[in-house]
Amino acid sequence: MIVKNSSLSVDTEKLRKKILDLAMRGKLVPQDSQDEPASVLLEKIKEEKAQLIKEKKIKKSKPLPEITEEEKLFEIPESWEWVRLGENIQIDRGGSPRPIKSYLTDDENGINWIKIGDTKENSKYITSTKEKIIPEGLKKTRLVNKGDFLLSNSMSFGRPYILKIDGAIHDGWLVISDFVSMLDNDFLYYLLSSKVIKDQFARLATGSTVKNLNKDRVSRVIIPLPPLAEQKRIVAKVEECMQAIKIIEDSSKEYEKLENQLDKKVLDLAMRGKLVPQDSQDELASVLLEKIKEEKAQLIKEKKIKKSKPLPEITEEEKPFEIPESWEWVRLGEVSAINTGNTPSKKYKEYYGGDLPFVKPADINNNHINYDTDEKLTDKGKEKGRIASPNDILITCIGNLGRNYFLDKDVAFNQQINAVTPINIEKIWLHYTLLSSFFIQQMYNNASATTVSILNKTKLERLLVPLPPLAEQKRIVTKIKEIEIYLKN
Repeated sequence: MIVKNSSLSVDTEKLRKKILDLAMRGKLVPQDSQDEPASVLLEKIKEEKAQLIKEKKIKKSKPLPEITEEEKLFEIPESWEWVRLGENIQIDRGGSPRPIKSYLTDDENGINWIKIGDTKENSKYITSTKEKIIPEGLKKTRLVNKGDFLLSNSMSFGRPYILKIDGAIHDGWLVISDFVSMLDNDFLYYLLSSKVIKDQFARLATGSTVKNLNKDRVSRVIIPLPPLAEQKRIVAKVEECMQAIKIIEDSSKEYEKLENQLDKKVLDLAMRGKLVPQDSQDELASVLLEKIKEEKAQLIKEKKIKKSKPLPEITEEEKPFEIPESWEWVRLGEVSAINTGNTPSKKYKEYYGGDLPFVKPADINNNHINYDTDEKLTDKGKEKGRIASPNDILITCIGNLGRNYFLDKDVAFNQQINAVTPINIEKIWLHYTLLSSFFIQQMYNNASATTVSILNKTKLERLLVPLPPLAEQKRIVTKIKEIEIYLKN
C-alpha cells in the first residue's frame, strides 16, 4: 500500500520490508555486551542434542555442509552467528491420504485438516480449519501441534504461519518444529518473512510452471542468528514499528474517506448553484439552450451528428432540487450528442492489430484512461468500429456505472460505453456533472434490473442535468480545480 496523506507520501509496504531487513542485519536495536553470544547458545544446543541422541530420544540427522565465507550475505554483529535453518531444528513435509474424500469427516472430534485455504490474508496465525479427517488418515499424513511453524512449499511458496491449533498437514506444507531452544517464536516469523530468507527461497525453488521447495532446500538456507535476548528486543522493536505503520495506513484511509466525502460535497454544491456566486451579467441558461438547439440543428443538417427522437418535457415532479433562476433543467440529450460503441467482429483478424486503442469499461476511471489497450484496431477495423474524438466524454454504462473521462485523442469503444459530445457547453463542467452523486444515482435508478446494472443510450439521453449559464460553468470548473489542488497538497 502507498499512503499519500497531505504532505506525507509513504510506501508503507516498502517500509515494512526495510524494517525487517534492518532487523535481520543487526541494525534495528543496539547490541548488549551482557547478552550470551549466539556461539555459546549453539554450543549448549549441540551438547544437549548429543545427550538426547546418546539416550536414543532423538535420531542423529545428516550433517549439513559448513557455511563458506562466500555464502555469507552481509556483515552481522560479532555476537551473532550464521547458521543453516535446518541446524538444531526439525523440518518435515506433510503428506496426503488419498483419496482425501474417503478420510474427511463431519465428526467434531475429527483431526483438523489444515489447508492453504484455511489461512487468512495478512494473518500470521492459522486458527481453524474448514475440514477434518478421521484418525486413520494420520498413517499417511503428518501430525502438527500448536506453536509449530508451517511453510507453504508450492505456488506462493515460503509463506510462514504459526499454528494456534493441532492438526494434520498435506504435502503442500513444510512444518518447522523443535526450534524454541535456538529461536524466539516471533523472531522466527519475522525472519521467515524477511527479504534475507525470501530471496534464498526464490533461488532454491524448483519447477518450470509451479515453483516449490522441499525439506532439504529449506534446511540449507542460511540465517543470521542473534543472541536469544536480542531476538526478543528485535521482536519488540519490529512490532512497535509495524504498529506505527498501521496507524499511518489507518489515518490515510480516514483521510481518503474524508477526501472522497469532500469531493462529493463539492460536486453537490456545484450542481445546486452553491459553489460560486451567480452574476447578473451572465447570459441566462435559457438563452444558451436556444443556441445549443440551433447548433445541434446545424450539425444534423451537415450530417455530423444524427437526429435523435424528441425528448419528453421535464415535469415539475422530476426536478430533484431547486436551482438558481438563471439556470435551466435539461435532459443530457438536449445539450449533447450521444453514441453507443460497438465491437468489430473478432472473426476478422484484419480488424485488429493496428494503432487505434479499443477501449472497454475497465480502461476508464474518473482520472485516467488506458490508451495502451490490449486490442487496437486497424484502418479496416476503424470502419467497423465506433470512434470517439478529442473533447468527447466516454462514460461506462455497465456494472460500475458512470465512470467517465474526456478524451484528448481518438479511440474506438465497445457497446458497454457511450460517447457524450458536449454542444456549446464546457466539457469539463459536463465531466464533473456526470460524476456528481445525483447524476450517478439517476443512472442506477434507470438501469435495467438485472444482475449487472446496464443503462442504454435512450435512458442516458433522458437523464436530468442542471444547466448554468456558460460563464458560470467556467467559474465552477475553476473553483473545483482550485479545491482539488488544495486537497492534493
